[in-house]
Amino acid sequence: MINKIDNKQSHLRLLYSAVLYVLTPFVVLRLFFLSLRNPAYRKRLQERFGYVRRLDSSSPVIWIHAVSVGEVHATKPLVDRIIKSYPHYQLLITTMTPTGADAVHNHFGNRVFHYFIPYDLPNAVHRFILQIKPVLLIVMETEIWPNLFYNCRINNIPVVIANARMSENSFAGYKRLSGLARDTLSNVSFVITQGQADADRIVALGADKSRVKVSGSIKFDIEFPEDINKKGLLLRQNIFHNRPVWIAASTHAGEEQIILSAFGSILQQHPDCLLIIAPRHPERSNTITDLSIKSGFITVRKSQGQIVDDQVKVYLLDTLGELPEYYAASDLAFVGGSLIPHGGHNMLEPACLGVPVITGPNDHNFSEISTMLQLCGAAWTVVDVEELAQRVNLLLADKKLRHDAGEKGRKLVEVNRGSIHRLMEILHPFLKDNATSGIS
Repeated sequence: MINKIDNKQSHLRLLYSAVLYVLTPFVVLRLFFLSLRNPAYRKRLQERFGYVRRLDSSSPVIWIHAVSVGEVHATKPLVDRIIKSYPHYQLLITTMTPTGADAVHNHFGNRVFHYFIPYDLPNAVHRFILQIKPVLLIVMETEIWPNLFYNCRINNIPVVIANARMSENSFAGYKRLSGLARDTLSNVSFVITQGQADADRIVALGADKSRVKVSGSIKFDIEFPEDINKKGLLLRQNIFHNRPVWIAASTHAGEEQIILSAFGSILQQHPDCLLIIAPRHPERSNTITDLSIKSGFITVRKSQGQIVDDQVKVYLLDTLGELPEYYAASDLAFVGGSLIPHGGHNMLEPACLGVPVITGPNDHNFSEISTMLQLCGAAWTVVDVEELAQRVNLLLADKKLRHDAGEKGRKLVEVNRGSIHRLMEILHPFLKDNATSGIS
């Protein structure tokens, strides 16, 4: 029976791998074009094909994969807990994007190693695993890699998908490749989902129900430095001179124009207001600056250290790793990736800091969290320029409304903490014996 399953998997993976090999030159070409805006895409290209240096062989390796910035942020409480509970392990974090790599460096410094994850080509994955020799792979959220998961299984490396979510759109996409998805999930040791709907969809794709558990979102276990609010207050006083401030965070192409259009209306009611734009991809900062200036706003950039005087209307946060303190310095936050069909970003960061949240209608990647925040009165959805301007104006005009909404969001985060504890209980059996992976 096992041989039949493996034969079926091999046929599906053979076809999948053949397609990947055909597409690889185009993927490399895309990296080249991306590198024209962000040269970091040209660096360390060999890692994407599995050519990496060995880590210290005297300590076992836990490998965590977090595709980009959002997933790296989500790993922070997990990484902190693993370092504290299992100090004899080395931690490797892989990402797909350079911004994710920067986030690893900013969050963890030299406490962890970082590589770019290899493309899911059989030879690349095999080389990577032989060099790293991990005893456990933890994949954040829902990244399903057929060759990677298969190679982990044959080398006795448990694979745990943590903080998994499966939106209706993602589920529909995987259903179109249901055979490959089912066989790939058969190589996974455990799936830990954010919600019951996520669990149901992953089981429907073929995961073993006995190895799927709901633990809540790890994002509720977010932790900030104790002085984060003090840093935000100092920003308000010393940089923004106690002006009304709203922040548009994690924005994508197509959203800044909507935000800047709304800002023109907002200034009619709140002429001293300052807008902070923190793009998801800082390499777009030149384009956003030009757009803001053409829209008629005096604009400065964080990276250039320019003075924010009373004439400045837009402040571009074009650096990484500082978003939380800018949330703490703001009266309210719009969280991007939601006015375009991207799926939204993490709304819990501003909520945790007591900041009211605005989102667009396309927040399906965080639909459960968005619903929870809106039901408790901590967040609102807007669909266009007019609604965005109206909601910002309303919040800026009503200090009590902002305070009450912020407190409701803060309390929601607090009562839903605990996912990390449940996740660590599930991971413990994979780590307690410090067993070797059996790779040869």
